Amino acid sequence: MILLDTHVWVRWLAPENGALPASLAQRLDAEADLAVSVVSCWEVAYLHRRGRLVLPLEFDEWLDAALGESGIVCVPLTSGMAVAAAQLSDVHRDPADRFIMATAIQLGISLASLDAAFLNYPELGGLLVSG
Repeated sequence: MILLDTHVWVRWLAPENGALPASLAQRLDAEADLAVSVVSCWEVAYLHRRGRLVLPLEFDEWLDAALGESGIVCVPLTSGMAVAAAQLSDVHRDPADRFIMATAIQLGISLASLDAAFLNYPELGGLLVSG
């Protein structure tokens, strides 16, 4: 299973927001099990509401398609994930990113992200998948 960072999820399903590198897109296409953190649902809703993210459908329709129709699983947060997010190295302070990284770490699954800051988190070890 691969957990998708928010921007990877959006760009994979709505490439008008910027196509993913071909190697990453191919890896996601080949993966049977993809997931997003519930935090990514919040992040997309928030960015869309603020006009910082354009979606090809109304938000509710996009979310239904981005989860139900795509087969991507939405992973809820647990108390363990919340604690792990707080204990990550202080590389940067974006709480959404910290929750997403902690989700991958707690589940022991790969994390697909193009965020260069993630490379500086030793806690991710070999979990990071990038372009």
